[in-house]
Amino acid sequence: MATLGDLERTVMDLLWAAPEAMTANVLRDSIAHTPAGTPAGRELAVTTVLTVLSRLEKKGLVERERDSRPHRYRATTSRADHTAELMHDVLVTAPDREAVLARFIGNVSETEAQTLRKLLGG
Repeated sequence: MATLGDLERTVMDLLWAAPEAMTANVLRDSIAHTPAGTPAGRELAVTTVLTVLSRLEKKGLVERERDSRPHRYRATTSRADHTAELMHDVLVTAPDREAVLARFIGNVSETEAQTLRKLLGG
């Protein structure tokens, strides 16, 4: 799975948080009001947002509702699913999976360790 650029991540964060699908115009307006704002403090053109949405759709992260105009977009998976898939992709490509897991587990908090134990049934 491909990683996300800054603007792609901003769009996905908004889609993951949205209770319903969003149009490119609504996304553009929402991006302008996010704490990070837009790159170099400039307003984005709706065509820029549409380009980002098209790329995210090609990556399988966004689906477009074509039954209305303007089209509305929604995330195809949850943020947790996306993160888990990224973690899995990294682990699969690691030459020493045990070392990667050991380093990961060595950096989790006690609360996270308890959650891992619970999820693993131990």
